[in-house]
Amino acid sequence: MSKVMVTGGTGFVGAGLVRQLKEEGIQVCAPIRLNAAPGFGPVVGEIDGNTDWREALKSVNVVVHCAARAHIMKDEVSHPLAEFRKVNVEGTHNLARQAFEAGVKRLVYLSSIKVNGEQTSKVAPFSEEDTPAPEDPYGVSKLEAEQGLQRLAAETGLEVVIIRPPLVYGPGVKGNFASMIKLVAKGLPLPLGSIHNKRSLIALDNLVDLIITCIDHPAAANQVFLAGDGEDISTTELLQGVARAIGKPSRLLPVPVGLLMFGASTLGKKALAQRLLGSLQVDISKARNLLGWQAPLSVEEGLKRCFPD
Repeated sequence: MSKVMVTGGTGFVGAGLVRQLKEEGIQVCAPIRLNAAPGFGPVVGEIDGNTDWREALKSVNVVVHCAARAHIMKDEVSHPLAEFRKVNVEGTHNLARQAFEAGVKRLVYLSSIKVNGEQTSKVAPFSEEDTPAPEDPYGVSKLEAEQGLQRLAAETGLEVVIIRPPLVYGPGVKGNFASMIKLVAKGLPLPLGSIHNKRSLIALDNLVDLIITCIDHPAAANQVFLAGDGEDISTTELLQGVARAIGKPSRLLPVPVGLLMFGASTLGKKALAQRLLGSLQVDISKARNLLGWQAPLSVEEGLKRCFPD
């Protein structure tokens, strides 16, 4: 395989990808913002429309762009979309242009299922053919980044592969998933025992496997792929699975969903409740059919890997 440059190589997904590539004997370049990560480099500084990638791109054949301004629950900047655009749109397009000029053949872009939207109905899961419907500044910035990459691909011949994952979980996961794990580990009774939604997730190892497949698979060029474990589970089932993985009892109380939503709305937590109670399913048949890709891990196996011995 070619020399691969991974941006965001110290982040949750990027670090997992760099680790796996090295284990497979693939030459990796992982540029970083600050000179504070031994084994990584060169230092490129902040990512925006002016970042100089030339040193990092030397002899690189494929770029995997994982670095981004991540989704923030309580964004306190005055203009969130402008801040997301600096990194996720301008920074991405600047990197892609310099990658093409440096002779890079393919750029794999880690986008987000938020480009499709926040929830699915019971009628159909999200697919690559859906009209994008992002609902927050982060999702809008990811869509705009995708659109710019696709224009550049059409103009230059640079191969672009876009991957939109839902929630990614694995060892070292942070955010709401980590908070949920802590609650289950404490053995606290949770009013989440009667939720019959369906949500698609993806284990870190499964996402890394799909990214590596997209690095050199001929059929991946200039395609968009939704990512997932291939098993959709309810929030109740997820909590039960976490409890089994850590060897704790799941103390889930069967509180009606309508009552949960009312209480959350009263407390100003409607958005959080929608993520816990609503459905978000993705159809990964395109990756299966076009790439012959299958998720290596089941959800049960992926949850176990969140808690290495």
